Amino acid sequence: MNLPEEYLSNMQDLLKQDFQKYLDCFSVPAFTGLRVNTSKISVEDFLKISPFHLEPVPWCAEGFYCKEEDKPSLHPYYHAGLYYLQEPSAMSPGSYLPIEPDDIVLDGCSAPGGKTTQLACRLTEGLLISNDISSSRQQATLKNIERHGLGNVYVTSTNISKFPNNTFDKILLDAPCSGEGMFRKDPSLVNSWIKRNHEYYRPIQKSLIDSAVPLLKDGGMLMYSTCTFNPHEDEEVIEYALSNYPELTLADMNRHPLFSHGVSGLDKCSRLYPFRLNGEGHFLALLQKKGFSEKTEPIKTASYQNEAVNGFLRLINHDHSRGTIFRIGDSVYYSKHLFDTAGIMTLRSGLLLGTLKKERFEPSQHLAMSLRKDEFAQTVSFSCDDDRVQRYLKGETIYCDDTYDGWVLVCVDGYPLGFAKADGHRLKNKIETGHRKL
Repeated sequence: MNLPEEYLSNMQDLLKQDFQKYLDCFSVPAFTGLRVNTSKISVEDFLKISPFHLEPVPWCAEGFYCKEEDKPSLHPYYHAGLYYLQEPSAMSPGSYLPIEPDDIVLDGCSAPGGKTTQLACRLTEGLLISNDISSSRQQATLKNIERHGLGNVYVTSTNISKFPNNTFDKILLDAPCSGEGMFRKDPSLVNSWIKRNHEYYRPIQKSLIDSAVPLLKDGGMLMYSTCTFNPHEDEEVIEYALSNYPELTLADMNRHPLFSHGVSGLDKCSRLYPFRLNGEGHFLALLQKKGFSEKTEPIKTASYQNEAVNGFLRLINHDHSRGTIFRIGDSVYYSKHLFDTAGIMTLRSGLLLGTLKKERFEPSQHLAMSLRKDEFAQTVSFSCDDDRVQRYLKGETIYCDDTYDGWVLVCVDGYPLGFAKADGHRLKNKIETGHRKL
């Protein structure tokens, strides 16, 4: 790989005697990983059915190395949302942000949604606001939360300064950066670095800090992370935060032994180097705001009532009284927590139940993926090697052995893939276009 001389000089100054070890890493292929979606299946149960060759990622309890030749992106379990494909080092920010199950959390730079899905799985009673300034990139985030069946997420696209102050228990800022840590995985980033190095990104990163700190509750925590090695984008940004916001302290994240400490005297920061671990480059720093705040109680109002919606929900064995059903335009949503997004571009407000088309209710792919096999009135499940699974994923009409009438939840080995409309043995495909296997 042809690396810029300026970059090589910077890395030699940073790594000193380890510089050659870093260069040697480029002769080793990048590592592939998957992270189990624990909102659908436990790690233990996934390992029982996994067809892949897996090795644990040491710093992520639900993370595993996998082999590209296993083609995990093509397996039906991927379409069932049982796992997310993620570079192993990129699992570290979500693993080391100490989330409690009922926290209100902001993922401030979330697209394409890898860290969002990781955080949301840990919020069994809380709420995640998944935000990215780019609404086009958030389309990938939407697809990922739908596939994972996550209903505790609002997907937004705005400058995070528009969110109300003192709102979030935890914030993740996986900041845009020069991407030096990903050169081995994605060599095209070298050309991007030549056009836009740390001098371009550093003001953006400091601006994100300025916007995020007021949003944090007293006692709250902010994880700042990048996938670059440059201290100007890493420790310098943390020094900026500590010097400009005296209410912040640098917390000890009890880093994994394979992680290196930060430079410039900021030992509590963590650096992930590819010559020390099986993964790409990353930087982590955990900041805590002084003080203490009470937990935010969930806001609920009277649920929206509609006979077509209520009729369909009677097919579901789930207590929707724990949250609120509400309508925005023709879309009907459900959320345990209501979040005020006035003035904020909002792409998804919790779980999309479906859409109203005149007097008819059409359930969503998001709803199908949020269910468990035993929660729907009529369920058909095929084994993963049944060719009907592949035909269903391609959008084809399929046929089942038993007879059904009306809405059916189609599953692979008991895990939902989407809805179908049954007429006897015939299952008319209702999987949404964006989730079909092309």
